[in-house]
Amino acid sequence: MTGLIKQLRRRTPLGWLQLSREKSRLLVALSGIAFADVLIFMQLGFQSALYDSNTRLHRSLQADIILMSPQARNWQGLSTFSRRRLYQAEDIAGVKSADAMYVNIITWKNPNTRAQRQVQVIGFDPDRPAFNLPEVNQQLDKLKLPDTVLFDRKSRGEYKEVITQVDQGKSVTTEIERRTITVGGLFTVGASFGADGSLITSDQNFLRLFPRRDAASVSLGLIRVEPGYDPKQVAAALKSHLSDDVRVLTQEEFIKFEVNWWQTNSPIGFIFNLGVAMGFVVGVIIVYQVLSTDVNAHMKEYATFKAMGYRNIYLLGVVFEEAIILALLGFIPGSLLPLGLYRLTRNATNLPLYMTMARAVTVLILTIIMCTISGAIATRKLQSADPADMF
Repeated sequence: MTGLIKQLRRRTPLGWLQLSREKSRLLVALSGIAFADVLIFMQLGFQSALYDSNTRLHRSLQADIILMSPQARNWQGLSTFSRRRLYQAEDIAGVKSADAMYVNIITWKNPNTRAQRQVQVIGFDPDRPAFNLPEVNQQLDKLKLPDTVLFDRKSRGEYKEVITQVDQGKSVTTEIERRTITVGGLFTVGASFGADGSLITSDQNFLRLFPRRDAASVSLGLIRVEPGYDPKQVAAALKSHLSDDVRVLTQEEFIKFEVNWWQTNSPIGFIFNLGVAMGFVVGVIIVYQVLSTDVNAHMKEYATFKAMGYRNIYLLGVVFEEAIILALLGFIPGSLLPLGLYRLTRNATNLPLYMTMARAVTVLILTIIMCTISGAIATRKLQSADPADMF
């Protein structure tokens, strides 16, 4: 290993010298790689925000096992099942409690601007907390008041005035389904790709908002397991005990169910994957053009090296050296620009868009692969070059 390091130190950095000699060409190449990296970072960021924003409520549920209808597509497309299944679930050993939750998408009016937005309304028994959200659990008594809801302060839209009024203790009212409701408090979750925000209320208030909804038809069943019992084993027992009109999922499986729907059944997931692929291809083309131009410009010099006895592997190493240098240098601005773009998008949409170390490493690896592929394509002509044909 020591001998290899010494050999690398003695080696002339021919790849860097060639790149730095044409500074304008180098800047164009780095700009192209940075653009490709920004495109990949943004698409991966949007994809991550898609999954994270649509599973935040799943992760905050105070439940070990979730019951749902087999016809349910995702959180915003839940079907209903009979509440009797919850009573049957309580007969299983290890089940501590089985509570109902009601979920529906509804259009409501911004209390100040009167603009209409799609929000999800969630109802549950305030005496049986359903979320691990301190802000919600501290205001459960407010949910018992008629036509009172808690509003998500991170909802998408212009709600600064509404939030300020509620924080000051002022009464804020609006309309849902021609019914006047009161915003009694705030909590924090955030918007998602499926809904602009969330309202949390009691099960009784929920049924008042949806008078045609049968109280015996629930959206989700929240199962809590007794201490000492394995949720997976209890879930298996529930699957064998309950009929086929209900699906039994652990909380982890429930989250995977949501993510899988957005990955496979939503066009948004495909679009983001396509964007990553397009960014990768764009980077390959840009780097190939730069390296191919460099190889052609120095073909006689490469032929001279061959005539002097240098093997093809040495010449290929020079081109691959250029490719790796371009990848590393281009990655620096390509990883810094998305930081500002992530923040801009986060402020505009309230989506959880953040830079992560795992994503940065992934894009760096993709960048190195991208430049290596370009180098491999650019060296094909170099390998077949005959010194006799050059002079």
